[in-house]
Amino acid sequence: MSTRVDGPSSPIIESRDELVAYLEKGCKPRDTWRIGTEHEKFAFYQKDHMPVPYEGDRGIGALLKGMQDRFAWDPIIEDGKLIALNRTDCDKGGSVTLEPGGQLELSGATLENIHETCEEVRHHLVETEEIGDELGIGFLGLGFTPKWTLRQMPMMPKERYRIMANYMPKVGQLGLDMMFRTATVQVNLDFADEADMVKKLRVGLALQPIATALFANSPFTEGHPNGFKSYRAEIWRDTDPNRTGGLPQAFEEGFGFERYVDYALNVPMYFVYRGGRYIDVTGASFKDFLEGKLPALSGEKPTMADWSDHLTTAFPDVRLKHFLEMRGADAGPIPNICALSAFWVGLLYDSQSLSDAEALVSDWTAEEREELRDSVPRRALDAPFREHTVADIAQDVLAISEAGLERRSHLDSKGRDERHFLRPLHEALEHGVPADRLLAAYEGRWQSNIDRLFEEEAYRIRPLETA
Repeated sequence: MSTRVDGPSSPIIESRDELVAYLEKGCKPRDTWRIGTEHEKFAFYQKDHMPVPYEGDRGIGALLKGMQDRFAWDPIIEDGKLIALNRTDCDKGGSVTLEPGGQLELSGATLENIHETCEEVRHHLVETEEIGDELGIGFLGLGFTPKWTLRQMPMMPKERYRIMANYMPKVGQLGLDMMFRTATVQVNLDFADEADMVKKLRVGLALQPIATALFANSPFTEGHPNGFKSYRAEIWRDTDPNRTGGLPQAFEEGFGFERYVDYALNVPMYFVYRGGRYIDVTGASFKDFLEGKLPALSGEKPTMADWSDHLTTAFPDVRLKHFLEMRGADAGPIPNICALSAFWVGLLYDSQSLSDAEALVSDWTAEEREELRDSVPRRALDAPFREHTVADIAQDVLAISEAGLERRSHLDSKGRDERHFLRPLHEALEHGVPADRLLAAYEGRWQSNIDRLFEEEAYRIRPLETA
């Protein structure tokens, strides 16, 4: 989730047309399209496998400070607390931020190909592991915390999270679980113009459950199997119906930037940032704000920075900002981070693949798309679709993506194109999704001991140093 910092004053918004123009600024020529990959991971103490609080000599704050001092990150401070890191002056840029329960997120730089994406991920994990090992902290890529209760989860010192946490129980049963106990990986991709945006958005929304199934990796709750392959995806079904879901209006005739603006205008707000502080405006709409009718700021109109903030608080399966965010995958093993970016790049950045994917989903009804969203969290690739299963669809989609990556022909130093990054998805189709592998281990060699998951699945790039 984005982190707001003070900067130059932002222009006042005078009309709805300016909001549309803001989204239109995302249009880019094809040769400037880039790839932005974000991944979250849970921090845990290596000694007892418990979550890491912000405070203390071995807390998340100390981890960020260690990364700042050793690896030349720029600090982002809120109310005297180091809450994020930013790097804008080198080729391994991007930012490191905190999700509500201490999930550490890398929001990567905009890169040209998946080879660069994977190098960026590796570089980041080397840094986090070096500081983490010194503090006794490990990192785990999973869609949902496998062991910890909601009460055990820490809260990071970000005011926007306090506001959201107070509001979530009013609109859904699982919003707090979403905030504190889930982790995801997503890829951000560009579009050429409005028509290209709409085509990519529709394909992304229709196929998001297929990605959810392939990357399903959250089968445990508080130490035991929970009956789902992607419990993270199930949680999103009962978080806040006013800001989540499959965005059915995107499939209606005439959808474009204006219709997305109308959607976002009616998404309830969380906060407004003023004078270095977050003001609670939960429940009010941005439409009210645009008309100067926000009770907390009577007569005041929003700025473009307010609009940018607000767009980050809508949570459809594919989110539109100056780019499109593919948001349907559980966090998982390191190769899966690269695989997600490769999957969507192959589908959406090659014109033939995009057309093929569009044709594949063109006759899916709104009811069928919703049925996929409902059934995939529990059954993943075994979920039914028409007379087939999601695995059958995934096989076709993966072939389309692979062909797109081959046509892109971005080669690494060994002469390999980006197709090899899809290997984890082929393995999921052949041997089962990540959740299947974890459940088999739990029922077999782990002997129902969930702590074994932390020992075997923790991220590890560099050798573990012993004291």
